[in-house]
Amino acid sequence: MSKKQSRTITLEELAKKTTISVEQASTLIGISRQAAYDAVNRGELPTICLGRRKRVLALPLYRMLTQQS
Repeated sequence: MSKKQSRTITLEELAKKTTISVEQASTLIGISRQAAYDAVNRGELPTICLGRRKRVLALPLYRMLTQQS
C-alpha cells in the first residue's frame, strides 16, 4: 500500500477507533478527499490537530453516521 493510498474502514471498525485519517473519513462518507478537507476546515467534521496533521475523531463521526446522540 502506497503512502497516498489509505485503507478503507467499516462502520464497525470506526466504532473501535479513537481517530482516523481525513482520507479514511472521506472514503467512509463517500465524498472526495478535497471535500473532506473542506468540511474539516469549515468545522463540519470533528477533528483534532497534532502539529500540522489533522485526525478525525472516530466516535463523533460514528454517531453522525449512525444518527446516535
